Amino acid sequence: MEITKETVLKVAGLAKLDLTEAEALRLAHEMGKIVEFADKLSEMDLEGVMPTTHAVKMENVFRDDEMQPSYPREEILANGPERDEACFVVPKVVE
Repeated sequence: MEITKETVLKVAGLAKLDLTEAEALRLAHEMGKIVEFADKLSEMDLEGVMPTTHAVKMENVFRDDEMQPSYPREEILANGPERDEACFVVPKVVE
């Protein structure tokens, strides 16, 4: 697939980009090289190669969801400038 200056200008217009003629020519050449490289990848023999979603094997590490002791509430609430019983008081941000 050949990328032309007109194609670049059309896409630039859709993206609301204002390109000069020189920029459009340069981009057409550079984008053409990218498409050319992608076409070379399709020439590879992938017979028997399993598709992958990650370059390295990934595995979730799960642990049991167990209750553990936390910090004392009074100690945590002591860090805030203002509190109301068991909660921090913060400025209202939504009307």
